[in-house]
Amino acid sequence: MPPRLADLVRKARRLAAERDRLIESLAAEWTRALRGQNLSESDLEELWAGLTEEAVRRACRAADNPWTPQAWRREAQEVIARVRERVEAGLGER
Repeated sequence: MPPRLADLVRKARRLAAERDRLIESLAAEWTRALRGQNLSESDLEELWAGLTEEAVRRACRAADNPWTPQAWRREAQEVIARVRERVEAGLGER
């Protein structure tokens, strides 16, 4: 593998690992915050939808934003889905 390609692969792996750590941390914080709140399934649906929309709005407002709103929406949906999965497992939901 050429040196430049190897560097790019290492960087991608490092960024993916950092993203995974951030998702785990965020999920742990949301689990603590939501525990004992007795939220209904529809309450949680609204929470995740609202978080997704807020993430897309904030990202699209960034001055150095190279992505389209559709790309940000896909990314936000993926991240929120991963956080949601961990939070709901932690809360014993579903």
